[in-house]
Amino acid sequence: MRVPSVFLPVFLSTLLTALLTASVLTVPATAAEAGTKPPRSAVDVVYQRAQFGPGLREGVRTGGTLSFGAPAGTISYTDALGTKTWEYARWTGPDRPIGFAATELVASWNADVPAGSWMQVEMRGRHAAGQTKWYVLGRWAYGDEDIRRTSLPGQRDADGTVSVDTFVAATGKAITSYQLRVTLYRAPGSAANPVVRALGAMASAVPDRQTVPVSPGGVAWGVELAVPRRSQNVHEGHYPEWDGGGEAWCSPTSTTMVLGYWGKWPSRQDTAWVDPSDPDPEVDYAARYTYDYAYEGAGNWPFNTAYAGRYGLEGFVTRLRSLTEMERLIKAGIPVVTSQSFKAEELPGAGYSTNGHLMVIAGFTANGDVIANDPASPDDDAVRRVYPRAAFENVWLRSTGSGGIVYVIHPANRPLPPTTPGLPANW
Repeated sequence: MRVPSVFLPVFLSTLLTALLTASVLTVPATAAEAGTKPPRSAVDVVYQRAQFGPGLREGVRTGGTLSFGAPAGTISYTDALGTKTWEYARWTGPDRPIGFAATELVASWNADVPAGSWMQVEMRGRHAAGQTKWYVLGRWAYGDEDIRRTSLPGQRDADGTVSVDTFVAATGKAITSYQLRVTLYRAPGSAANPVVRALGAMASAVPDRQTVPVSPGGVAWGVELAVPRRSQNVHEGHYPEWDGGGEAWCSPTSTTMVLGYWGKWPSRQDTAWVDPSDPDPEVDYAARYTYDYAYEGAGNWPFNTAYAGRYGLEGFVTRLRSLTEMERLIKAGIPVVTSQSFKAEELPGAGYSTNGHLMVIAGFTANGDVIANDPASPDDDAVRRVYPRAAFENVWLRSTGSGGIVYVIHPANRPLPPTTPGLPANW
């Protein structure tokens, strides 16, 4: 389970009101009546990929990727594993205009981080009154033997705060541009070569809205992708050191289903440490290697997409504006992980309530309803659900939920479809 970090400042005070007043509209009778192009959305969102050529280079090699060239210095770093010395190289990206005043930013990345190395991602923004400080958005390693993979709590000042994985601008301090900074670390004198293959940021401004109208569609009605089914609930009580399975593992379970769709997940050798009675050891593996030791959970959004990068896939966090946009991805053969919160009566067919939950959208029925692989199911066979289009879109997009957060994960040789014409690119 993941309470959407973006909306924690308003979540508790507004959720009950939103749930009591939420209403939804009905889906148009046919795809032809609905059309395929959505109206301009009230949500401002853009996803921008970093180009490693421009920027300040301190010991890094740049080009299509970002890698460790020569040490620019050393640091001492202390966590639960003790105090160690690391040499580092660093890249600071140029100031990147957003195109609107953004209240939130999430960075995500894919990297090859061998044993004996790790990386840190930071951002700073610019608003009308000046520039913010640098905020840490994640300290990432594939494994858990060099450092404890972690977000950094306690980063709050007059310009904003970091809520787990999301920079949230202070009131009146919305940012109009930002910089990203990546620092690569390795053991002194080692040959370890961490390589960042992709880096990007999603900047957004989600309006305060308790209900969202249903969007038109049709391009993916009747399309269902063969996403394997995995239940989080069959792992209840597993590995308390990584948050104990069950409802806490919706994110790694969803990520695992998408990896399985692409034929990429851990081998039997990789999962040899998992209890042999476990029905789906690949889920336990994902929970361990997405676990955020500060957040104390496996629901850190960019940590999940970074985990997908472990298998050579490209993954990032963004926001979608509508199910119409979702259909573009489904039609292209790309399943999508969504984040939402709801009461049981708000999403017919769910049978449970949640303050924050992730699931995989695998397709749409012939009438445009949502086909979801929902890990909050008693077993793998029960994972496939059909949710009414209007109800699902409402609980997913409203501001008391995640405001349309998704993971998009795909192989490099499976290109993404064109984004919505006339709107900033959000993938």
